[in-house]
Amino acid sequence: MNAQQLMQPKYRLVAIDLDDTLLNKDLKISPRTKANIIAARQLGTQITLATGRMFRSALPYAEQLGLDIPLITYPGAVVKNSRSGEVLYHRPVPPELVRPVAERVRSYGYHLQMYFEDHLCMEKLTPEGQDYVDLAGVEVTLVSDLLCACPEPTKILISNYDEGRLDRLAEVLQAEFGQKLYITKSKPYYLELLHPEATKGKALKVLADHFGIPQEAVIAIGDSFNDVDMIRFAGVGVVMGNAREEIKAEADYVTRSNEDDGVAEVLEKFILGKGPAEREWGAGAERAANSLSF
Repeated sequence: MNAQQLMQPKYRLVAIDLDDTLLNKDLKISPRTKANIIAARQLGTQITLATGRMFRSALPYAEQLGLDIPLITYPGAVVKNSRSGEVLYHRPVPPELVRPVAERVRSYGYHLQMYFEDHLCMEKLTPEGQDYVDLAGVEVTLVSDLLCACPEPTKILISNYDEGRLDRLAEVLQAEFGQKLYITKSKPYYLELLHPEATKGKALKVLADHFGIPQEAVIAIGDSFNDVDMIRFAGVGVVMGNAREEIKAEADYVTRSNEDDGVAEVLEKFILGKGPAEREWGAGAERAANSLSF
């Protein structure tokens, strides 16, 4: 091992989800978390965001943290540098699937929105659509025809406040399109349809390869269904304490909730060496334990 390798941090890349992970209920990053991210970067660890949000919705948080790195967005359909705008990876929805998916969703009468060239497009601003706009902090583009406005969308999102009904639609779509699309949920009432290679896990591998960082030197932190494959990919997959139990079952390590600085705790434990109190280990504990040096 040469001197340069000895100086490198053990974990060289951390991918952090935004909603219900990095952000608290007020959609803010806590001072403790921000300070720990800065400290981890000073040690040489790359920090990125990995979110189902649009790039333009994630960018203000990257700017708050001073990040100059490709961000994983949509959830993994676009990997784009936060400063230069260089696109490292882009996997839009196959255009031949857009019309049949839209027609199937419209037959149920659920809210439907699409994303094209980093614009949020809807035909009608429904209550579900307004709630999304408020969460994402972006303007909506109202169009007369989604199919014309978004010929090759980056993502298709369906929203319904009744999770049971949305899950039943997910089963229908999975049966009809599951071999051709990645179908996942970012929140209980958001169903997302994407290119089969537009996952956070695939995007995280692209980013790790871009920096020449091995899988075992990667940490991924998330809380929801669209985080699962990046949690599985990472050398240490971390799930938030506020996540559902089925998501926690995928974890190497379960940290505190997003309201209790769970991300800050992860950085302290695995990178900054501050040694916080032990938390709950998940189903992947053996793999994570074998990767630890303390």
